[in-house]
Amino acid sequence: MTERIMDPGNHSSVTEFILAGLTKQPELQLPLLFFFLGIYVVTVVGNLGMITLIGLSSHLHTPMYYFLSNLSFIDLCHSTVITPKMLLNFVTEKNIISYTECMAQLYFFIVFIIAEGYMLAAMAYDRYVAICNPLLYNVTMSHQRCFQLTVGVYILAITGSTVHTGFMLRLLFCKANVVNHYFCDLFPLLELSCSSIYINELLVLILSAFNILIPALVILASYIFILSSILQIHSTEGRSKAFSTCSSHISAVAVFFGSAAFMYLQPSSVSSMDQGKVSSVFYTCIVPMLNPLIYSLRNRDVKFVLKKIL
Repeated sequence: MTERIMDPGNHSSVTEFILAGLTKQPELQLPLLFFFLGIYVVTVVGNLGMITLIGLSSHLHTPMYYFLSNLSFIDLCHSTVITPKMLLNFVTEKNIISYTECMAQLYFFIVFIIAEGYMLAAMAYDRYVAICNPLLYNVTMSHQRCFQLTVGVYILAITGSTVHTGFMLRLLFCKANVVNHYFCDLFPLLELSCSSIYINELLVLILSAFNILIPALVILASYIFILSSILQIHSTEGRSKAFSTCSSHISAVAVFFGSAAFMYLQPSSVSSMDQGKVSSVFYTCIVPMLNPLIYSLRNRDVKFVLKKIL
């Protein structure tokens, strides 16, 4: 962790940033524009479709799908915070973002990335109750409990984001203003500060560890109990049915936590920003697109309702 001392000779603060973007090669700008535009369209259609499908079908009004519609909402917002600005940057010569816009993007990006982790943990808990305590499922996962868990997810996300953004706002930016990323993220912004960033880097490590490890441990514990329950089921059909209800969730968890942990659970000096951009693409663009696809393609209930509506 590096402590930076403010340069006393230069007090002019930065009012706008320039986003370096994904690549500096001009011949890649257009192919990348179409590639990410395609991803964004699939993300919006997939997640809005999932929310609409769950809302319209009384067959899907269960705790599992209540959490899934919330996950789709988070994915939709998460992608919308990042992708439109990123697409605009592919067609503009100078990718300028104002200081206020940058801080707003940082704030909402952190809200939705933290919310995604905790929502996946709530979904793992729901699967644990469904498989390990099926007789008590309707009592344990009541409407009130589901609502409380969802409110808890958003409270943790907003708290974490407010702390990160609040400490970012106290920093002075008076040197370079080129953010080596395609959106305003914590590490690339910290690199530009001419104030001491020791506390900020410490906060990133502590809060990231908390917000990645706590949901990951909840998910891990849930699946240890689920696995032991599944192994006690004697019929092959019963086992495969229990596994199929969890497989899509496991896929979503692996992609999201893998890429997020790679980016945030290491000091900024260790992580290469170009490697960081690649892992960022996963959780800002690919994960929000994959989640509705994973859940619709690998889920009998969703396929049944979709056929019925179509």
